[in-house]
Amino acid sequence: MKLSFLYPALAALAVASSPALAQDNPGAAQSTEKPAEASIAFANHGGVRDWRADGRDVVYFQDAHRQWYKAELFAPSPDLPYTFFIGLDTGGMDRLDRWSNLYISGQRYPLKSFVKIDGQPPKKAQKGKKPEAEAKATVN
Repeated sequence: MKLSFLYPALAALAVASSPALAQDNPGAAQSTEKPAEASIAFANHGGVRDWRADGRDVVYFQDAHRQWYKAELFAPSPDLPYTFFIGLDTGGMDRLDRWSNLYISGQRYPLKSFVKIDGQPPKKAQKGKKPEAEAKATVN
């Protein structure tokens, strides 16, 4: 029985797993750093304290320790700016993270990302009013 067909496969495996080839280039800059994924423990049992919608595809969550997290939806939800209730589907782990789903007006929306943010979420801009109009209104 000849095993000559096995030698090229073993040679390729040895070259691919070589430590010299596996080292990163130390001179190359890491410009594509992603923020660390975060999670809120006990999301279905008091872990989520508050939430705010920002547009049609971003929801900010506050945990029990008053830390804020930004969740981005894979697809925009037209009902998100007007909804009063969001359902959480944590997949049995009771932890809100990137692998969870949100239910908005009965539709399921998977999350694209879930990261911790510093401070509070940004305030919404007032629609329909320009800064000039506010200044003129106060002068009169």
